[in-house]
This record gives sequence, C-alpha cells and structure tokens, in this order.
Amino acid sequence: MTGISRSAQAWRRGAAVLAAGALATAGLTACSSSSTSGGASSTSTAGANDMAAALQKKSTLTVWAWAPQDKDIAAAFEKKYPNVTVNLVNAGTSTTEYTKLQNAIKAGSGVPDVAQIEYYALPQFALAGSIQSLDGYGLDSLKSDYPAAVWDAIDINGSLDATPQDTGPMALFYNEKVFKQYGLTVPTTWDEYVADGVKLHAANSSEYITADSGDPGFTTSMIWQAGGKPFTATGSTSVTINTQDAGTKKYTAEWDQLEEKGLLSQIAPWSSAWFTALGNGDIASLVTGAWMPANLEGSAAAASGDWRVAPMPTYDGGSPASAESGGSSDAVMKGSSNALVAAAFVQFMGTDAGEQILADSGGFPAENSILNSSAFLDQAPAYFGGQKINQVLSQAASSVLPGWSYMPFQVYANSIYPDSVGKAYANKTDIYAAVSTWFKASAAYGQQQGFTVTVQ
Repeated sequence: MTGISRSAQAWRRGAAVLAAGALATAGLTACSSSSTSGGASSTSTAGANDMAAALQKKSTLTVWAWAPQDKDIAAAFEKKYPNVTVNLVNAGTSTTEYTKLQNAIKAGSGVPDVAQIEYYALPQFALAGSIQSLDGYGLDSLKSDYPAAVWDAIDINGSLDATPQDTGPMALFYNEKVFKQYGLTVPTTWDEYVADGVKLHAANSSEYITADSGDPGFTTSMIWQAGGKPFTATGSTSVTINTQDAGTKKYTAEWDQLEEKGLLSQIAPWSSAWFTALGNGDIASLVTGAWMPANLEGSAAAASGDWRVAPMPTYDGGSPASAESGGSSDAVMKGSSNALVAAAFVQFMGTDAGEQILADSGGFPAENSILNSSAFLDQAPAYFGGQKINQVLSQAASSVLPGWSYMPFQVYANSIYPDSVGKAYANKTDIYAAVSTWFKASAAYGQQQGFTVTVQ
C-alpha cells in the first residue's frame, strides 16, 4: 500500500484470528547433524548441544514483542520445553518499543533477553553492539531456509544478528471490479500505472488509483524496488548516503507525476474513511506488503470478491522485481544471562513451529518450506475471488532485489521524514528534492551521533 507500509501497523489493525498452529519440531537437531571435525561445523554442533542442555534447566526468558501470534508461539515453546518460562511483554509497537529498549540499554538494566525488531531498525541496534551475535550458536545453517533478501536483512556486516519472523514482500493489490468498470489494464510498468491513474480520475474525480500522503517506509521500499542503494555502511561507524542514487530518481520521477496530477488520495491511512474507500472503490489499488490480505478482509469487507493481487509493476516491464515492506526479526540482546535459551527461542520463532503459527494466524511467513508448500500456495480466499494469491506473493518473496541496506540510524531518519518529504506531499512540490533534503538531514544527525557520514 502506498502511504503506510510497516507491518507493525498491519498487525495492530489486522483482523486475523489466531489459530492453533500445527506444532512441528523446532529444528534444533538440524544444527547438530554436521561434522565435529573442527571449523564452522564443530561450532554449529557445539552451539546446538549447548542450547539443548540449557533447555533442560529451569529458567525464565523475558521477551519483548508486540505481534499477536507471539502469545501462541511462546505457549508452544513452553510446551515443548517445560523447564522454560517465557515472560512475554508487550513494551509497545515498533518505535515505542525501540525507545524503551534504547533507554534500558543506556541504563544498563531492564534489557530483555529477546526483542522483536523490524528489519529497518535492526542495523541501528546491531552496529551499536546492543545485539548478541548468533554466529556461535549454529544458526548460520538456516541460511538456505529463507529467501536471500530476508537473510541479508539479518546478516549485518557479516554477523548473524537475528532470526526472521514475518516478512512483507510487496505486490500490487487492485480492485478488479473498478479496473474492469473503467477499462483499466493491470499494469506491468510504472508508466502504465500512472496512465491508469490518469484514466481513472478523469472518468470519476472521486476515485483514485491509490492513496499516499507520504510514509518513510514506503519511500525506502519503492527506492529499493527501483534498484536503488542509497545507503551503505562500512564497519560500525562509516556510512555513505548517495543523494544522486539512480533508483531514488526512478521512483520519484514516477511518483512526482501522480502527485502533480492530483492522482493520489489524501485520505489518512488506516482510518475508517480509508477502509471505506478501499471497500467502495474510491481507492482502486495499493502497493503494499504481503501482510495486507487479512486487513482488507477484516476492514474492507464491502469489497469481498473484488480484490486481486498482481506482481509489482517494474520500470521496464522485464524481470520481476519486488522489495520488502515491513517485517520483523527476533534478536537476542547483548548481556542476556540466558543467551543459550534465548537463541533457541528465536530459532523456534523463525522456523517450523513458530512460522506455522504465524502463517495460520494470517501473517506472511519468512520460511521457504511454508512459502513453497502446496498448503500455502493453493489457498484461494473468497475475498480475492478465489485467486490463489499466495502464488503471487511467494513469487514476490523470491523477487526481492538483493543488496539493500538501511541507515544505521533509520529509526531517527524516519521520524524526521515529515519535515521534508511529508511537506512535499502536502504542498505538491518536488518529491526528489525533498528526499534529498531528508537524506542530508539524516546524514547530519548521523554525524552528530559519531558516525563518519559521506554525502554524495
């Protein structure tokens, strides 16, 4: 969706009902099957053996997380490992949690053993040394279990810093009824998408191709999908921010057209009016993450049977290209007195048992075994006219472009987005110029925080 793209907001507002997931084996044994003859293999074996031993002892694990399915995942973990008690704490959603987490880290007390951290925020904690590397726990053997871009998001500067939980590969959600009514063709390029917007709004001035009033997560995701790589971190203190990034220019060139021609609905996202517009066709499409279906089904029920899912348009109509919008990881915090059990818990959350519970609850899983399963791919929800939407969304997951990085101060950068890009949306001024201003302001903050920041 345009305008809001964080999966945290989807979970908060989604209407998916948590189901009792099929509880498969956590998969700790997968790490212990390797050779004990030295090197990485023996490290993996030692890590798995140490975790298995720790799980047999009485202990309590404090976990900060907000996703609604985590209660069921924690209960499943306790059932499998009855000596472990999971103290699940909702310390707030997204930035609310991160603020509390930073305060606890600074104070040196009250830091949880495990924290849910969205992918965009993970570098901020990892490069600051606040996260326990998982390299010594044998979890590197899980790499092939996830799409490449998901693993890239948790493997920061060559260190495995978390396990994946949910993910948000992007796709085009569109109202087929509206598209047919106005003779719109499902676009394969962004130029075609703009043309659809022009045609729709000319035919009915109350209807818009999409809604967007400016959102930092959406902006970075669209730059990513355009092949952009404006942020590069080297080591833990050096950052390069490229204001001339080609992908940034591609994306803003298309979006400036939509903005300047008045083709973007300004209805506040996640409001009742927004869901009403999604239900009655006034907003004809959303470019958003794969976690969106449950939200449409639950809050735009009037359009049941009308919506469909297609791959994201691209800039040349060639090979599929997607990006992530939202998604969370689970990290073991530095200084945990129960790090072995914490590592076992984040593995459980990000593999068979935890991922199945997430998928059963309407979340979009990160694990390939579920993404590629017939049970997942063959789902044909009535809301989407019986379309097997997960086939499109699973393909989107494998089409996420590699090599993306966030700023190691992205949480702060997102907070100042309204000061520049947000104003450009409100005033219908040049989005590219505003994004450049945003990048430079973010760089200035990074320098104040002790980073060596190069602006190109």
